[in-house]
Amino acid sequence: MADDEVRERARRALDAVGSTRRELAAAIGIDETKLSKSLSGRRRFTPAELSAIAERAGVELDWLLRGAGAPPVTARTDLLEPPRPEPDDARKRILDAAWTLIAAHGYHRVRIADVAEAAGTSSAAVHYHFDGKEALLDEALRHNVELAHDRQATTLAALPDPGARLLRLLDLQMPEGPVLEPEWSIWMQVWSEAVTEPRHRPLYARGQDRWFRTVLMTLESGARAGVFRDGDQTVRARQLTALVDGLGVGVMTGASTPADMRAALHDFVDRCVRKDAP
Repeated sequence: MADDEVRERARRALDAVGSTRRELAAAIGIDETKLSKSLSGRRRFTPAELSAIAERAGVELDWLLRGAGAPPVTARTDLLEPPRPEPDDARKRILDAAWTLIAAHGYHRVRIADVAEAAGTSSAAVHYHFDGKEALLDEALRHNVELAHDRQATTLAALPDPGARLLRLLDLQMPEGPVLEPEWSIWMQVWSEAVTEPRHRPLYARGQDRWFRTVLMTLESGARAGVFRDGDQTVRARQLTALVDGLGVGVMTGASTPADMRAALHDFVDRCVRKDAP
């Protein structure tokens, strides 16, 4: 069996369960670190662990190992991970302050003293929670990815109609307002950092993969429901995510407006995604 393919199916099954990584690791019978290493390709799942994943996710072991057939509906592959638990209050205040400052001033211009002042605490308290400026700023970038995903999970769970889900998902990516503009600022900084700093590439890959899989699962759900066109949903998801990213950069740099971006995305959905498209 191909390790990469098994790992991706294991990730897909676990993402659909609706539990935290810690809860999933406990259910499988390994610690959280081993689970993370297995999902990132630094460790192989054992046969017993794969069997436990199949049981926990409600999928057939044969699908998990070989991809034989489609995953059963009990795998709930059209759902998102649930929102993560909030960090403790002090750590959350520090992360929120760092997030706000990075969005406004840039990753490399933020100092520990600035974060401490914005969080209403001391530099010593920041150092207590984070091992230096680099660790704090890296965690703030990860925090940005989690914020976007949590918002999607909370909002989309209440929309059973695939068409409404897709349009709402695209609206949640619109770079406008006091939350989404800063998120886009930080996300663009992650892109830039990933080009010149290889250590940031896993963060970019994780955030991009989450975004891509959210779009892909929404498209697959709509195709199964007969609302969206049949065909290669992976290709369509790549087209749509690339369109969102490119249009978002245009908005953030002043080349276009959120209204322009929304119109272009809705036109793509109408022409290329919906089954009743011309």
